[in-house]
Amino acid sequence: MVQSGEQTVRRGLAQGWGALAALYGRIDARLERELQAAHGLSVREYTLLDVLSRQHPGEGGHLRMGEVAEAVVLSQSATTRLVSRLEDRGLLARYLCPTDRRGIYTDVSPAGLELLEQARPTNGAALDAVLTEAAERPELAPLVAVVRGR
Repeated sequence: MVQSGEQTVRRGLAQGWGALAALYGRIDARLERELQAAHGLSVREYTLLDVLSRQHPGEGGHLRMGEVAEAVVLSQSATTRLVSRLEDRGLLARYLCPTDRRGIYTDVSPAGLELLEQARPTNGAALDAVLTEAAERPELAPLVAVVRGR
């Protein structure tokens, strides 16, 4: 049976999505393993610390919880639970927004910044290793090239 152009496009989209999901799964699993083993951090915890560490004190420099949730790709309630866990570990601190008492800001504590700096090389090395391995698979190689900016 001859396929229509639309069916061919859909099959291509499905294959592309499958490859993207496979690459993401490999990356996520490797980073999770390496960060947990070396630093006691999950990928989500690392990502949250990284996102929050990039805030600045100037106007628009602090993220509200909804913006944080978007940045770490979690629901707002899951992000709040994650922030609470890291706050309990002394890695984050929350405080009221000085201009809007309804807003709550979250900053990385000095201990959180230290742990993040220790974990960054682990994250980078694990990411490089998993991408190098994935580049050997023909179906993943084009995606790896895009991730690496080539």
